[in-house]
Amino acid sequence: MADKNRDPVVVIGLGRFGTALALELTRRGTEVLAIDNSRKTVQQLSGQITHVAQADSTDMEALRQLGVPDFYRAVVAIGTDLEASILTAALLAELEIEDIWAKAVSKQHGQILNRIGVHHVVFPENDMGERVAHLVSGRMLDYMEVEENFAMAKTRPPKEYVGVPLGRSNLRRKHGVTIVAVKSPGVDFTYATADTELSYGDVIIVSGSVEAVERFAELP
Repeated sequence: MADKNRDPVVVIGLGRFGTALALELTRRGTEVLAIDNSRKTVQQLSGQITHVAQADSTDMEALRQLGVPDFYRAVVAIGTDLEASILTAALLAELEIEDIWAKAVSKQHGQILNRIGVHHVVFPENDMGERVAHLVSGRMLDYMEVEENFAMAKTRPPKEYVGVPLGRSNLRRKHGVTIVAVKSPGVDFTYATADTELSYGDVIIVSGSVEAVERFAELP
């Protein structure tokens, strides 16, 4: 069976989000067709992305001429023009694209995108705001909410767990979290085991419910 994760991707809308996405996909070796209605934007990105085209994504015939129906995965990265975002997503659904992603700028926008057939709705500004809030307000070095109530965070080990083998720490019972990986100064991250002992200079990756991870990261 072909690996659909390696299939080409069409990215529609080349604002900051769409451009960053298309460039990163290209850097990772994914073939990308990037579409925007601005000639200037298309010219600026020509040569940096696999294929860049100027077109009106709300025009079904334009999408057909560019071969969009042949793509398995498409991303609607249009944010400021809600009408264009919704119309474009609706056309992709009509073309029966199997995996449609779309950027939403509000809860209502996201609900509409879901109703018209978008499979994955993302909220880049909201998600980044939540992530930065966790970093600014606590001791976390990095934070990622994997799904609605499960998160992973990069932080420092609390003092009470330094020098204690993880297998004897009862972390999961006491705090509802699991230490997944550990990085000591000068070395790469390694998977944590029951025999792993933390040191003051270590950085750890901890996982668990959002509330549990937040509480654990606040331990002195």
